[in-house]
Formats: sequence, C-alpha cells, structure tokens
Amino acid sequence: MRRRPFLDQRRPSFKRRWQQRPWWVRLALSLLLALACVLLLAVLLGSPDPGASPSTSTASSGSEATSSPLLRQRSYLELEGITDALNMTDEMLSARSFSRQLMDQIYLAKTYVVVAKEANNLQFAAELSAHVRRAQSILTHAAAHGGTVLEQEAEKAIRDMSVLLFQAQQLRYDSGITIMKLKGQIQALEEKSKAEAEKSTKYGQIAAEELPKGLYCLGVRLTMEWFKSSELQRKFSDRSPTVQNNLRDNSLYHFCVFSDNILAVSVVVNSTAINSKHPEKIVFHLVTDELNYAPMRAWFAMSDYRGVTVDIQKVEDFTWLNASYVPVLKQLQNAATQKFYFSGSGNRGTPIKFRNPKYLSMLNHLRFYIPEIYPELQKVVFLDDDIVVQKDLSELFTINLNGNVMGAVETCMETFHRFHKYLNHSHPLIRAHFDPDACGWAFGMNVLDLVEWRNKNVTGIYHYWQGRNADHTLWKLGSLPPGLLAFYGLVEALDPKWHVLGLGYTTVDPATIKEGAVLHYNGNMKPWLKIGMEKYKSFWDNYVDYSHPLIQQCFMR
Repeated sequence: MRRRPFLDQRRPSFKRRWQQRPWWVRLALSLLLALACVLLLAVLLGSPDPGASPSTSTASSGSEATSSPLLRQRSYLELEGITDALNMTDEMLSARSFSRQLMDQIYLAKTYVVVAKEANNLQFAAELSAHVRRAQSILTHAAAHGGTVLEQEAEKAIRDMSVLLFQAQQLRYDSGITIMKLKGQIQALEEKSKAEAEKSTKYGQIAAEELPKGLYCLGVRLTMEWFKSSELQRKFSDRSPTVQNNLRDNSLYHFCVFSDNILAVSVVVNSTAINSKHPEKIVFHLVTDELNYAPMRAWFAMSDYRGVTVDIQKVEDFTWLNASYVPVLKQLQNAATQKFYFSGSGNRGTPIKFRNPKYLSMLNHLRFYIPEIYPELQKVVFLDDDIVVQKDLSELFTINLNGNVMGAVETCMETFHRFHKYLNHSHPLIRAHFDPDACGWAFGMNVLDLVEWRNKNVTGIYHYWQGRNADHTLWKLGSLPPGLLAFYGLVEALDPKWHVLGLGYTTVDPATIKEGAVLHYNGNMKPWLKIGMEKYKSFWDNYVDYSHPLIQQCFMR
C-alpha cells in the first residue's frame, strides 16, 4: 500500500488535537502567540544597524560621511566584503586600540587626499577630507574629556573610512605611481625647506654682522670725550707703580679679552668684578684695534669696577705680529683667500656661516699668541666678549691642570661636537693624526698655563697646522679647528658648570644656567642685537649701566 506524505499524516492529527482542547485553553494560547509576535516585531523595529551602535547610527544619519555618494551605494554586507578584501588584521579591529586605528587611517587618508588632488579627482579628495575631519573630531573629543575612544563612537567611523581606503586601492592610488608622486613631493618640499633655511641663515648672518646704531653712537661719543678730556688721557698715561706692578704680578687673577665691542667688554669686566670676592686682585688685559682704542680707554677711564685693574692695548702695536711670522696673517692678507671665503660662487662656494668678517680679523686669532703678548705671566683665564660671569672665578687659578696646557669644558655630549664635525677627516694628514671621535671643547672660558704652553711650543704647533691648511683642505675658517689641533692631548676637562654654552642659538636648561659660572652667548643671537634671544637678555642687561649718560643717549630704552 502506498504511504501518504508526512504532512498529510500530521495535519489531521494536529487539527483533531487542537479541536479537542477546551475553548478557553485555545483562547489563552492564541493570546500568548499574538503577544509573542508583537514583542518580536518591536525588537526587530528597534534593533540597530548591524554596522553601527545605537548611539552612532542615529547621530551619524545626518552627517556628511553617511550621506556621501560612495557610502550610499554600499550595504553592511558589502562593508564586510571590503574588510575581507583589505585583509585588515585583528589588531586594527581590536576594541582596545580604536584611537590607533583612527590615527593610522587618518595618516593614510591624508596621503590619498594629496594623490587624489594630483589626479584631479576632487570629489574623492573631498570625501576623504570629510572623513578625516570626522575621525579627528572623535579623537579630539576623547582627548578633551580625558578619556579613551569608545567602540560606539569609533566603529562606524573606522568602517566608513575603510570603504574609501578600499576605493583608493581600486583607483591604484597605492601603486608605484603613488610612490613616485609622493617622492617627487618630498623632494620638492626638501628643496623648498633647504632654500628657506639658507635664506634664514643669510639674513641672520647679515643681522649678526651689522653694527647696531647704539654701539656706533657709543664709540663716536667716547672718542669725542677722549680727545677733548686731558684728564681721561692722563689716567692711562700716568700709571702708578702699583698698577704697573699688578700687570705682571702672578699672585693676582689675570684675565684677557680681545674685542672691538666696547659695551660687550664692559659687561665682561663688570660681571666679573661684581661677582668676585676679591675684585682688587683682578687684572683685565684688553686688546682691541686702532679704531676702538681711544673710545675703549675713555670708557674704562670713566668707570671704576670695584678696584679692578684694567690695561688696554691695540693689536697694531704688536710689531712682531707680521705676515713673515704669523701664517694666518699672511693668508688673511691674501686676495685669493678673501675671494675664496666671500665670493660664495662656483662649486666650491663657502657656506654663508663662514663668510663673516670676524674670521678674517686678527683679534680672533690673537688667542694663540697669549704667551708672547704677556711674557711675564704664568697663568691667565681667556674670556670671549660674548659672556657673562655670575660666579666668583678665583678658584679657576687653583685648578690643577695635571701638566696640560689648557683647562676647558668639553662639548662632546652630542656626536656633532666631536673632531669630525670641525675637521676634514677624508684628508690623509688629519686621518693619520687625529681621532674623528675625539671630544671637542669650547673657546670662551679657558684656563691657560703659559709655562706649559711655552714648554710644549703650542704656538709652533699652531703655526704648523695653519701652514698645512694654506689650500683650505683641512678645515674652514675659524679659530676652533686649529685650536683643536694645536691643543690636541693637552686639554684638561673642567666641570661643565664653569662654562655654560648655547645662549646665543639654542634653549638651555634653566637649572644649568642658574648653576653656571660663565654664561656664553655663542651663536649669532648676541644679547646686544635685536635678534638676541629675549629670554636670556636679562642676564646680560643686569651688568649694563643704563644710568650712564652716554648709554642713555645712545640706547633709548
């Protein structure tokens, strides 16, 4: 006998069982079934879009990202397919790193914006930009409220951005063309940056070389005062035996400064005197040029620095300082040398930082002849004119140099202050005699044992290296490179607190400045220039006598 289908067998049985139930049971079951259907329908109508949380689905419905043409064309299932195509990692979808996911997408999207604009696809670039702003807004909101990016805030933004990044891949924006375009843009930006940096250096150099109007005015007025006042002239011509004796008394504290800047030298002398425990034991040996000789003598004849002895000489009076004895002087007088450093043309054009008149000034190289300038002295402290003293320096004269010629603060905390920074180590002569990683040191505050200097013939060593550099192949201009060679192996490292560098070109730790004995404004931004760093000018201004009539006339504050 043929069997009937299964459904035909169940239907009568089910109907009979249902009809056999009491009417009130059937009514109750019907009501329960209807209630279940209503509840199910309510849940379905109130559930969020699978691709967004309840909060973001409503909030983002009116946003520019959701209304974009690209996103309107894609459903949630399509987003899942795109995610698979992008092969996104679990880490990118991790709920614990939404902020990083957003940042990564922002960086990538910004790159594609540039490329899309290059390809003239402005609509796509606008789409990407809108989503970048949306992602940035989420990150900004989280940062402003001190919290983290929440899943309900970021998940839809991440998924929507993935659509556009996938679209960028379909447009081949991530191919070799993109790399080449970005490389070209980077090169163009680097060239522009280099040009701007060179322009900034050039203008900064010009500003540093310019003589401020106030300094020019002060020099002129002091010159007038000198020549019309016989009393000022008498103070330097009629030196007492005591003063004459002080100039060669090795029990006193001898400092030397070589400069043509009257105001700067006055700050060096004044700050040293004010912070000294025994200013009457201090002797300053100043050397300037013919032009500033009279005004500098006038200034120090007018002023009394707590009993400090001041002697002033001019470099033109050193008859032994001639081209036959001094190699650098012979080079500096050479027209070809001057053209080499100041033409700036051709393949061998010198960088503008070296085209500074100070490098051709004999005052800058005079530091290598201190034992000959002061033959009766045994120990001196050399100071640059762009420093400020804020501690007593008498202890420097008791420091044991352990048989070395110079005491200096080393500057090799960073690699760019080692020998290879200043010298041409591709030259066989330099490579054979000097370690490229040897520690550099700073001129500006140096303790000099003149006895050891004479014994080790440091000036002769300096002459040797200057002669070998006649073709400008060992180093560029300046006094530090030949100093590194002349004093190689003869330098005793001092505590860094004695000499704090960088106030004329960089940021210096305030605690270091507070502990420093000598503050050095090395760099172009000198404190007497308008380009000087304002946050450090006060240390220098503290030792300028702005109540002086000539200062008030020439420097209106």
